[in-house]
Amino acid sequence: MAEWILGFMNSLGYPGIVLLMIAENLFPPLPSELILPAAGFAAAQGKLNLMGVVLAGALGSVLGTLPPYYLGRIVNEERLVVWADRYGRWLTLRGKDIRKADDWFDRHGPKAVLFGRMIPGIRSLLSLPAGMSEMPLPSFLIYSAIGSGLWATLLAGAGYLLGNNYEVVEQYVGPIGTGVVALLVVSSVVWIVWRRRRPQAG
Repeated sequence: MAEWILGFMNSLGYPGIVLLMIAENLFPPLPSELILPAAGFAAAQGKLNLMGVVLAGALGSVLGTLPPYYLGRIVNEERLVVWADRYGRWLTLRGKDIRKADDWFDRHGPKAVLFGRMIPGIRSLLSLPAGMSEMPLPSFLIYSAIGSGLWATLLAGAGYLLGNNYEVVEQYVGPIGTGVVALLVVSSVVWIVWRRRRPQAG
């Protein structure tokens, strides 16, 4: 995949980085931990400019957040509450749980988006709840841009400095993303089991 990504960027340049980062947000198996270090390596070879790589990476990342954000706006909290009250019993999920989660995002949404955009594994998942909680689009874009810009700077800079060894970044950062997702899955399972057992214990 690394060679294909590098070839794609060498062919299309900065627009290729933008397209790859949009795709990364919609198809998480395409990792930014490989795209941006590869682009940084291309910059180290003189084929691209490092600042241009960072800007293209941040732009593509922000644009890629918009489809799931608007999907969240379409689904919205009220529809999800109705769905949870009707069909969420097998997950022990109720409408009031959705409202609590939405209230949490209303309070901490900006920080969640800002820092979440720099955490592998969940950076591509935040747009949906941001849209569902009706986080104002300007705020969402600003915090997404800041977080995405910092993330792009870190990864592209690492690729620039590592040169031919840029793939090392993905080898170290990739498992972090896998670990975060695994932790979320385990936490969800524990929560479901706890919710199912609680009425019996009472």
